Amino acid sequence: MAKKSRKQHQCCPVTQGRGSHVDTRTLESPYSEERSDADSAAALIADPCLPSGPLQILIHREKLIRNILRLKALAATGRRTAEEAAEWLRCHGNDPSLDDPIPQEYALFLCPTGPLLERLQEFWRESRRQCAKNRAHEVFPHVTLCDFFTCEDQKVECLYEALKRAGDRTLRSFPTWVPLALHSSISYLGFFINDGPADVIREFAMAFATEASVLADCSVKACTKQLHLTLAHKFYPHHQRTLEELARAIPPSHSCQWTAALYSRDMRFVHYQTLKVLFQYKPQNVDELMLSPGDYIFVDPTQQEEASEGWAIGTSQRTGCRGFLPENYTERACESDTWVKHRTYTFSLAMDGNSRNDGDANGRLSGDFHSSPAPRGVSSALALQAMISRRSVLVVRHGERVDQIFGKSWLQQCTTADGKYHRPDLNFPRSLPRRSSGIKDFENDPPLSSCGIFQSRLAGGALMDSGVRLTAVFTSPALRCVQTAKHILEELKLEKKMKIRVEPGIFEWMKWEASKSTPAFMTRQELKEASFNVDPDYRPAFPLCSLLPAESYEEYVNRCAVSVHQILSACPQDAGIILIVSHGSALDSCTRPLLGLPPRDCGDFAQLVRKIPSLGMCFCEENKAEGKWELATPPVKTLTHGANSAFDWRNWIPGPGAQ
Repeated sequence: MAKKSRKQHQCCPVTQGRGSHVDTRTLESPYSEERSDADSAAALIADPCLPSGPLQILIHREKLIRNILRLKALAATGRRTAEEAAEWLRCHGNDPSLDDPIPQEYALFLCPTGPLLERLQEFWRESRRQCAKNRAHEVFPHVTLCDFFTCEDQKVECLYEALKRAGDRTLRSFPTWVPLALHSSISYLGFFINDGPADVIREFAMAFATEASVLADCSVKACTKQLHLTLAHKFYPHHQRTLEELARAIPPSHSCQWTAALYSRDMRFVHYQTLKVLFQYKPQNVDELMLSPGDYIFVDPTQQEEASEGWAIGTSQRTGCRGFLPENYTERACESDTWVKHRTYTFSLAMDGNSRNDGDANGRLSGDFHSSPAPRGVSSALALQAMISRRSVLVVRHGERVDQIFGKSWLQQCTTADGKYHRPDLNFPRSLPRRSSGIKDFENDPPLSSCGIFQSRLAGGALMDSGVRLTAVFTSPALRCVQTAKHILEELKLEKKMKIRVEPGIFEWMKWEASKSTPAFMTRQELKEASFNVDPDYRPAFPLCSLLPAESYEEYVNRCAVSVHQILSACPQDAGIILIVSHGSALDSCTRPLLGLPPRDCGDFAQLVRKIPSLGMCFCEENKAEGKWELATPPVKTLTHGANSAFDWRNWIPGPGAQ
């Protein structure tokens, strides 16, 4: 099947689910009836006193459907409040699968809390930073007690009772301290739970499985093998030693209050990728999804034939609708980010047994545990003080380029018959700098759009407001990068004091260039005539002639690594920020060498770069005390904005016969 271009997408009909006709007021009092939900549903079917006329049957059938949807909404939201369930049902009004009798999948985990959890979360963050993401990062720290199983929506409350009964039965024998023994292999790292404590925990899991089978008629498989808390799984073999060193920093004797937690997930999307929406997106076509920051999208990697480059087909968790979405509006999320926490049972001998039940369902899992932030003024001052006292590198992607908006034919759109430049749209720049070979050389070396210039100035103004000190500026030879650097310097009032050093070594990976030869960049003389304050004396790590079209990925990352170290050696050891303005790929290829990390997998690298927006930033600081560089929060915030589609006023002229 040929891939669709976004401009060629046909208007696909939107399936109207039954939920759009459901009165969500039926959810206002989910626990007010004396009979259970299962009994109520059964009564609607089996009551011999019900009228048998067609209208009466239709009315009672509609009541039954409303009750089924009510139970589905409550199960999907963890049975927290009627308001949340009603909102879920409202959002899923156009969900084509709303009427499908698909139950949730449930699992029981034993989760650490307190100081041990904090150290585990620290390991999660540091292992991901130093050794990239592995399978363990998909889920929060836990010990699996029962594998995922299904439960009918009307019997979910019975699972809660099963959890309480199993917990009460095991409470007095539950160990006050759970010993953790570190175990390592070529593809696995984690803590094993052995001896008596493991037997008690397995007894608790078996008790829950038995109670769930009796009360909720579920087939639950309790974990009877080696109990373990996974730290890393399916990682690169050369990362094993680093991961082991990080794991040994976790004191297994840390105090911990263990909690049994019941989670659910949507069984339809178990093997899908999960994306988290970063930016608002308003659909331009009927077959596209509405995106709001914080939404989660399920994407099947094997079903993307119809999606053109930069787009994906996915299903929104918030609405249940399926459609196209721009990939660069999202980022990869963890598998457990979309799981729902239902009830918990905390093992604490200091508490009364009757108060140890689940209590509240504690909301949707975020996957992150943050301490309370410091007051804004204090944290900003501390961050600025750290930046001033350290040497640092700020890698910035250039602003919006004109061909990114107007396509490959942008040059034809702005060129007159006699070869002169004109401005067909306000997002084209006011003018183009003069080039000795004429306007055609801009085709493979496009300038910033008007919005790109505005973005660059915004970033420069924000840097000015933050009070940071710039010590040097390096750019890729691409015109869009040199322009971005110039506008940033203008906002910093440094355009005359600080010269721009053009470094071909940090140019884009040549494999991604459209031309089959090295692009014709503006010469230093041409840049000088166009009022760019470039440094004529700078000797780059890589000359322009070294950029070869047949460059491999390994050659590209090596080129960037050598260039970054050359840049550092060309700058004084004074504290301050070295600004590198390059391409989206540089945020990875120019920072990993500083951090002492190996190159990312080529496929992961390509996926990552596609999601980096204009003026995206990465910030590294030198920690001289420890002899290493560290990734840090950039000195300015990110820039987010939406799309603005083309508009032709001629389409609004009334046709013949119009009133």
